[in-house]
Amino acid sequence: MGLTAKIRTRDGWAVSHAVVTVTDMTGTQVLRAETDAEGAVRDATELTPGAYTVIVTAVGYAPAASSAIVTASGRAEVGTVTLARQGGTELPPPGPWTIDPVHSSVAAVAQHLGISSVHGRFTEFGGTIEIAPDDVTKSRVEAVIRAASVDTGNGMRDTHLKSGDFLDVENHPEITYRSTGLTSAGSDRWTVHGELSMHGVVRPVDLDLAYLGTGADPWGGTRAAFRATAELHREDFAMNYNQVLQAGIAAIGTTLKVELDIQAVQGDSLPQA
Repeated sequence: MGLTAKIRTRDGWAVSHAVVTVTDMTGTQVLRAETDAEGAVRDATELTPGAYTVIVTAVGYAPAASSAIVTASGRAEVGTVTLARQGGTELPPPGPWTIDPVHSSVAAVAQHLGISSVHGRFTEFGGTIEIAPDDVTKSRVEAVIRAASVDTGNGMRDTHLKSGDFLDVENHPEITYRSTGLTSAGSDRWTVHGELSMHGVVRPVDLDLAYLGTGADPWGGTRAAFRATAELHREDFAMNYNQVLQAGIAAIGTTLKVELDIQAVQGDSLPQA
């Protein structure tokens, strides 16, 4: 066998659409092969002993080059070549991912009385992530939250939040987010541009997203982890209720900090329990 190589991402996942080109010391191409579904190249072309340059390219990744020595056997064992995302930015392998609500959280923090914070969360939500194979900035995310699942740990407060003063869950049962674009903000950080629909109002909202990596789970699947934050203003979504105390301090702050901890499973559906 002439050439063997494995092409992987930084997280160790196979790059199944890579092209491996081998040139001799004069720059002449002597071999060209594509990786298989496991990101491997196994080409039987016998090579003349000597020094060669191996160049690996794949759409969406920065090219990688390395040297290889072909022995008298005519074989070149390149080993594992790691490809970085184009521009040094990282995201999970391309394709569909499904948000796992059991291992994710959607939380919000509001200021209370100007001196402390009220922490709340939504317990029922779901969504999908699509990582684009060619241009990662064209990746998409959609999420739906059941507004009535808001939980701040206080029944009276939760009932008020579900009322017409705030979420008005009877008339607006769902909060939705749909991305419109993606911009790199660092090697593993992104700005997700999108539109949030809440309380019958649609507003542009950016998410500051950190990609935390991927790994295998105990159920035979592959998971990706993300953390995202955003800042919302209640008045942008026509939630203008407030109670001003005697000292002129608003009982509830007008700004919400949203904190998302997301696990997504590779594929277009969650595994069956």
